[in-house]
Amino acid sequence: MNFQLSTYRTLSGITEVLEIPRKKETQWIIYQDNKPKFFVDFFDLESESNTMMNSLVLCAKKNIEDVLVTISKKNNVNLSIKKISRLGLKKKIKSEIKVLFLDPLPEEWLAYSM
Repeated sequence: MNFQLSTYRTLSGITEVLEIPRKKETQWIIYQDNKPKFFVDFFDLESESNTMMNSLVLCAKKNIEDVLVTISKKNNVNLSIKKISRLGLKKKIKSEIKVLFLDPLPEEWLAYSM
């Protein structure tokens, strides 16, 4: 899948963020230990992992950050969603297209969280 690697200048310094070019509200890039590792699309129901995330986030009406915190604690991993700037002040310096294959979240992590 094609992703966009964007470099931003913020108050805290230079930040690189992997972004989805035509992002929908139900698509997320999940970082593990501050590296892009997983891709989640709640409406791509062909993957069991995405179906389980759909249930955890959309059906339960929870915030994705809260669900990731719960999964992280129960499975002793560090999952997050990358934010460009906490204050909202940013300036895009450059951007390039990257072709990457990101796996869905492991089902055993999600089954344990349900």
